[in-house]
Amino acid sequence: MEWHWPWVFLLLPLPWLVRWLLPATGREKAALKVPNLSVWQQQQAETLTPAHQQGWLPWTLPLLMWVCLVVALARPYSLGDEVELPTSGRDMLLAVDISGSMAQEDMVIEGRRATRLQAIKHVLDGFISQRQGDRLGLVLFGSNAYMQSPLTFDLETIRTYLDEAQIGLAGKETAIGDAIGLSIKRLAKNPADSRVVILLTDGANTAGEVSPDEAAKLAAENDVKIYTIGLGAEVMEVSGMFGFGTRRINPSRDLDEALLQRIATETSGAFFRARNLEELSGIYQMIDQLEANEKDPEIFRPQRSLFHVPLIAALVFSFLIALFRVAPGLTLSRLPQFDLIVSRFGSNNG
Repeated sequence: MEWHWPWVFLLLPLPWLVRWLLPATGREKAALKVPNLSVWQQQQAETLTPAHQQGWLPWTLPLLMWVCLVVALARPYSLGDEVELPTSGRDMLLAVDISGSMAQEDMVIEGRRATRLQAIKHVLDGFISQRQGDRLGLVLFGSNAYMQSPLTFDLETIRTYLDEAQIGLAGKETAIGDAIGLSIKRLAKNPADSRVVILLTDGANTAGEVSPDEAAKLAAENDVKIYTIGLGAEVMEVSGMFGFGTRRINPSRDLDEALLQRIATETSGAFFRARNLEELSGIYQMIDQLEANEKDPEIFRPQRSLFHVPLIAALVFSFLIALFRVAPGLTLSRLPQFDLIVSRFGSNNG
């Protein structure tokens, strides 16, 4: 058994100090005048037990209650066996494009057409679940870039923020350079080997104050590694003119693959092309392998708080004190179930 606040045991002699330092109170005078005291004296004799007959109860029960309260205040706890928690030590920022073009329905999820953003959410849900021990952050960008969540171990929050992201929330255009610049700013205080950005977009840079090439050079100077992912199918069948027949189009004609390749090369990252859901899932598995950065496992010993045990004992003693105050003539020998209660209490909390 360990104690959070062992210094609290210094309070144990406090009742004796108070009794020794403070003078005894004077005997109270009667506040009620009656013509005859015989009735009152007879009732007092019947209800009050003389001090020499009370034995150890007047001082033992309050003493035990005080000791239990002090023990509970010291916050006792027990330590479990050591548990090793492996940590990968990765810090990743997910920069996700939510511009208007992400509404293109050229992805397929379980046989049904889906938008590009829905495909990202579907794949990232599993990717985030596997990041136990990692810190993730989320940047959303369209015409502007926003830090939706800083680096955190709270993966459920990241998943919630991503699920709540809506197309056009940050504007209809695409500010790739601003998204990179914001990511660099948030990763500047991280260790040099733990600055990773996964940039996912389906278009070209059409907005923002910083050009993507300048942002890539700045990222390289700050040891920020960027993995770029170009999302979008290359062939898609749509209805023909006036609803007759079908025709094939390239929904990713605006994707600037050359730009994404330059960003990845400049920052010592890698460029990936995701034409469908399967390729997107495979890309995240590859990134998971590339960014493995295992650290020494953390040692964890679970704690079990035990303060409730002495607190319950103090409550029981307070009930006993109240019971003997109400029925002064009652003693423990007259309680046939007392031993059984004490034994059960000890077995349940021992």
